[in-house]
Amino acid sequence: MRFLILVLCFFSCVTVMGQEVVVLDKGTKEPLSYVAIFNRNKTTTTFTARQGKADLSKFKSREIIIFKHISHHEFSTTKAEIAASGGKVYLTLDESRLEEVVLSVSRFKQRSKEVPQKTISIKPEDIAFHNPQTSADLLQSTGKIFVQKSQMGGGSPMIRGFSTNRLLLTVDGVRMNNAIFRSGNIQNIISIDPLAVNHTEVLLGPGSVIYGSDAIGGVMNFFTLKPRFSFKEERINGNIFTRYSTANEEKTTHADVNFGFEKWAFLTSVTYSDFGNLKMGSHGPNDYLRQEYVETRNGEDILVQNKDPRIQIPTGYNQINLLQKIAWQPNNIWDITLGAYYSTTSDFSRYDRLYQKRNGQFRSADWYYGPQSWFLGNLQLSKKGNGKLYDKAKFTGAYQNFGESRHDRNFEKEILYSTSEKVDAYSANLDFEKAFLKDKLFYGVEYVINFIDSQGAGENIFNGAAVEHPARYPDGSSWQSIAAYTGYQMELNNTLHMQLGARYNAIILKANFDDSFYEMPFSSANLSTGALTGSIGMNWQARENVTWKANVATAFRAPNIDDVGKIFDSEPGSVVVPNPQLKPEYAYNAEMGINWKVTEHIIFDLSSFYTILDNAMVRRDFNLDGERTMEYQGEINNIQAIQNAAGAWVYGFEGGLEIKFTPALRWISQLTITKGKEELDNGETAPLRHAAPLFGNSHLVFNINKIKLDLFGIYNGQFNFEDLAPSEQGKAYLYAADENGNPYSPSWYTLNFTAHYEITKDLSTTVSLENITDQRYRTYSSGIAAAGRNFILALRYSF
Repeated sequence: MRFLILVLCFFSCVTVMGQEVVVLDKGTKEPLSYVAIFNRNKTTTTFTARQGKADLSKFKSREIIIFKHISHHEFSTTKAEIAASGGKVYLTLDESRLEEVVLSVSRFKQRSKEVPQKTISIKPEDIAFHNPQTSADLLQSTGKIFVQKSQMGGGSPMIRGFSTNRLLLTVDGVRMNNAIFRSGNIQNIISIDPLAVNHTEVLLGPGSVIYGSDAIGGVMNFFTLKPRFSFKEERINGNIFTRYSTANEEKTTHADVNFGFEKWAFLTSVTYSDFGNLKMGSHGPNDYLRQEYVETRNGEDILVQNKDPRIQIPTGYNQINLLQKIAWQPNNIWDITLGAYYSTTSDFSRYDRLYQKRNGQFRSADWYYGPQSWFLGNLQLSKKGNGKLYDKAKFTGAYQNFGESRHDRNFEKEILYSTSEKVDAYSANLDFEKAFLKDKLFYGVEYVINFIDSQGAGENIFNGAAVEHPARYPDGSSWQSIAAYTGYQMELNNTLHMQLGARYNAIILKANFDDSFYEMPFSSANLSTGALTGSIGMNWQARENVTWKANVATAFRAPNIDDVGKIFDSEPGSVVVPNPQLKPEYAYNAEMGINWKVTEHIIFDLSSFYTILDNAMVRRDFNLDGERTMEYQGEINNIQAIQNAAGAWVYGFEGGLEIKFTPALRWISQLTITKGKEELDNGETAPLRHAAPLFGNSHLVFNINKIKLDLFGIYNGQFNFEDLAPSEQGKAYLYAADENGNPYSPSWYTLNFTAHYEITKDLSTTVSLENITDQRYRTYSSGIAAAGRNFILALRYSF
């Protein structure tokens, strides 16, 4: 009798489990709402609710049940199979329906057909498949963003001819650019853990209307993992990940775990990476080989012959990234998330400075960055409403702390010079959305303030004696931004959408200069400037298979502390000094693009852009009270400063082609061509430094069931000596030498293969062989050669 009761209870439980289903996205594990569920003849139908849940009690036990969502592949199963899988159904994103992807260009979600600018969306499954070592590598994998590297702990994106502080970084809606972001190549993007990124959206072209200063060439939005609520007994889920790469002996370990309840959710993520010295390829210019390097033994700098010149010594470093989020959803109106992010590195060498030579001898014995640390505390409050002023409101308050330092010592010299910087950055954003019948109004306000702590020091490496040395920036300086913006989205008809916006930004900068080391003709900088920017664009679906986009926008970058107050040796023989007379630079941009679905299996897209940069802030020769040279670190240097001394013009094309041979086999290609000119002091023009050479990639992708294979090539065009900007022509040590002995950047390609296999529902592996032909190359303007042949093995376990 007891046995019979147990059997009946078992079948009752199975029956109950089969009556309810939770539909989730296979990549993100997020619940999917509005999934249509029906039988084959559509006599029985239902939909999933907001939590992805649906009741299947009206379906027969043995009939086929079909699940259909507008942006996912159709899936069919039975009640028994749903019960066996724990009441869950996973749907795979349909990559051919990219027009349905939701973007966050205006700080609120929009469909791509409503957005007039070209954007890049990197989805969770793309991140998991590509397995990037850093977030810079993640952007580079798109084939639409060029990345420069001065050392392995680096990665400076270039977009449409602009880079560094003319591009904006945001993390979960918080501005990452701070008051000491420089015009030289920067590596702050490596502080963002790619394994803790849920998805990434890149706005190509100006974004100043929404994001303010610095958003001239583009905006890179990183959205980290979100805490997930749970409405079932399974409260805990997460991932464990590990990866090994041969080219730099990378060892990475990652874990994230989510605790979900109906109203509370907790997410923790930890990643540790250890990188060894990077090994370059076998076939390419010998100029890149590391034949010898400097070691300090018993207080003496000696030259050491490199046993393997393909190994770039020293380039290794390690890094740890932490993320903690707490989410509270008390009802359907409020959504509150508190996040804490922390990243730090070990010391890592500025590799390109360590092989520079002067008069046939190495210039530096030591040149390294101290730990690059970043902390972000972020509070986000989202509220839904139906009042007269808004339907959605969002508050984002954040505190960030940045820490960095530089340490350098000349060859056979005894003084190690150091500068260290800390930035405390506070920001607050209040954004609103109001929907009308077919239109939407966006508006908001923003306040940002940065405080800079900068110190300089020197130390005798033989006896430890302290030596005075100037700080890099004026200590105690501050930078503020106060802004208000508005945008209006109009649906003129079913095929034509228009969006326009405007923003006013006030910038206040204060700095006092220390005269202990250098006599300056000024003691302080007090800048108070304002900028008005605007944009207007349209998205027109001319035919069912043809969509046009056009946009005109202005953007600006206000002087920051790095522009106004820096003292630093920017290049051998030159030192940059403060200039308190700077003004904002402005960009005027026009772009147009077409997306053409030639047939059901062929999609073509092309975008063109043209940008004028006026009053550009550039580094040029300068004088202090008539003096054009000064002593810095015991050497006489030419004086330079950042000045509003030029105009610049950038134009180019971005093209893409996708061919679907079969449902499982696709060909995808991307190509970008950028041209740029900069005005010189004598009225002539020269190539723009951050206009990258032709670049792109091509992928042949096979994806069926549990297997995804990708055979792809990456390629870059050549820059001859006359194609290089004057500042790059003066850095011959970065480049190969042509037949005349002049520096140039050779063209290059790599052939690569990646395979992903789902071993079980919870365990998957990714295997890659990069640079199969073992090419030796440096990407344009980079100070480190890229990896040679590289085998990568990664394992992921989800629970």
